[in-house]
Amino acid sequence: MTTLTRSHTADANAAKPHQGAVLRTPTDLQATATRDIAAAMNGVLADVFALYLKTKNFHWHMSGPHFRDYHVMLDEQSDQIFAMTDAIAERVRKVGGTTLRSIGHIARNQRILDNDADFVEPSDMLAELCEDNKTLAARLRAAHTVCDEAQDIATASLIENWIDETERRTWFLFEAVRPGDSSGH
Repeated sequence: MTTLTRSHTADANAAKPHQGAVLRTPTDLQATATRDIAAAMNGVLADVFALYLKTKNFHWHMSGPHFRDYHVMLDEQSDQIFAMTDAIAERVRKVGGTTLRSIGHIARNQRILDNDADFVEPSDMLAELCEDNKTLAARLRAAHTVCDEAQDIATASLIENWIDETERRTWFLFEAVRPGDSSGH
């Protein structure tokens, strides 16, 4: 028992020099700009993770006569959403910030609400995702404003593409839940 305690203590002491280390990425941005951009983009990242998981959840639990079309659409959309995550986190690091570290950190920063219901009607799934994508677009626009004020052109440029992708997802989801006319169109 004493040997395990000493070994554990030795391991803990070996790790201590790194505990005080600070991640410092060189940037020409002011410290306040780094702080503001990191906060805005971490909020976006939390929403992107929440939207990704919700989109996958609805993809996995889709049912009904339009199953295949909706299932495939949500799979494509979730892939597109997930593709944003690494680029967002890396932008935060490139400008000198730190980013999300855990599921709990995501939960504390997300604005897009989870849906843990046992069953959701397919049309309700699509309508909810439509609204969530609109929420993400608004958060992306707010982050763009922060980046513009800090003259962070690179992050703003990425955000512009993500807004376009988000608006496309919103459009597709909106059209998928619109009621058809008497001919089915």
